[in-house]
Amino acid sequence: MTVQDALTHKRVLRIAVPVVLSNITVPLLGLVDTGVIGQLGDAAMIGAVGLGAISMTTVFWIFGFLRMGTVGLAAQAHGAGDGAEISALLSRVLMIGVVAGVALILLQSAIFAAVFAVAPASDAVEALSRDYMAIRIWSAPAAIAIYGITGWLIAAERTGAVFVLQLWMNGFNILLSLLFVLGLGYDVAGVAAATAIAEWSGLALGLFLCRAAFARPQWRDWPRVFDPARLAHMAQVNTDILIRSVLLMAGFTSFVYIGSDFGDTTLAANQILMQFIHITAYGLDGFAFAAESLVGKALGAKNRAALRQSAKMTALWSGGVAVLMALGFLLFGGPIIDILTTAPEVRTEARSYLFWMVLAPLLGFQAWILDGIFIGATRTRDMRNMMALSFVGYVVFCVVFIPPFGNHGLWAALIGMFVLRGLSLAARYPSLERAAD
Repeated sequence: MTVQDALTHKRVLRIAVPVVLSNITVPLLGLVDTGVIGQLGDAAMIGAVGLGAISMTTVFWIFGFLRMGTVGLAAQAHGAGDGAEISALLSRVLMIGVVAGVALILLQSAIFAAVFAVAPASDAVEALSRDYMAIRIWSAPAAIAIYGITGWLIAAERTGAVFVLQLWMNGFNILLSLLFVLGLGYDVAGVAAATAIAEWSGLALGLFLCRAAFARPQWRDWPRVFDPARLAHMAQVNTDILIRSVLLMAGFTSFVYIGSDFGDTTLAANQILMQFIHITAYGLDGFAFAAESLVGKALGAKNRAALRQSAKMTALWSGGVAVLMALGFLLFGGPIIDILTTAPEVRTEARSYLFWMVLAPLLGFQAWILDGIFIGATRTRDMRNMMALSFVGYVVFCVVFIPPFGNHGLWAALIGMFVLRGLSLAARYPSLERAAD
């Protein structure tokens, strides 16, 4: 669809709902992995999966600029009617993904050393986390390339294909986790192997879903693919997003590392509760992804009215879903915690922080939807700068709140970072609209 097509609630939902459904499978995977390990009744194993998973997610998501940058650039190409550039973009992002993934495999010893140098976990947790990471690193090329494929599909409003991709990858991962851990007794290593295998299968399916692009000759138009001006613009956009992503993941990763100072039980409880944050993020991201595609096309077509309507309509849906999520966490958060772990001390600890999960969607949805709007407009410098401001605020919150309030102060700092992102991006929105003139 193009920007000239009617922008209706139905169109927004046609884009957003498959993404919401597919994204829900991602935290569902985390819930199942945590729940499977939780059935073993060992807090160290729960903490190890959390520490290892977030460490690898941090490393991989550093390259998440491939998804975000690709959506904005490809959506604007759709809006401008530049079919050749749409095909060339796919070739660029796939090459970047493979090269980056191979580099991570070659550098794995240094990466692991850096992770464990800053992770103050117990010896048991650290040893199990190392086992997890040593397996997951081998899926790096697939995991990073999938970011680019996902962004390319979202820009084309092919979110049904994104749903198929995520459903297959995460569903296969869940089945393998159950088989490897509960069936074959591979514990932490089994969870890691299941994820690695599923990611490689996801890359194969993603290439199949993009097969129409490879049937056209433009994907191998190497002068265009390697055009210096286009590569420079892509590098500028992606560098800004990279810095933004590093800062954002630094916040989440430091949250886990700081939480480990409070002991294995609190670390395990935070890992349980982080699944609620993942559910919030992936659920709200569905409407942020819709904003990326619609805003990008409106900007590519230089249609300010369509840009404003896209922003308003997607924000309205995002806010409504945030309220429903908060209500769901309030009513069902306790039973979900009990399902995820059989350890009584972890259940009790997690319940004491549950109200932060209710606040997260209510206070954080503005940050997620504005991220989508700014990504679609490729206003990445603003994203970078506002994330830097928010991260500084997070650090200040940690220094102020953690000493007197402990783990409650840590959760307050994380939610505070969400609020700062939303407020600071909202202040920059008027200049984004002016760019469409």
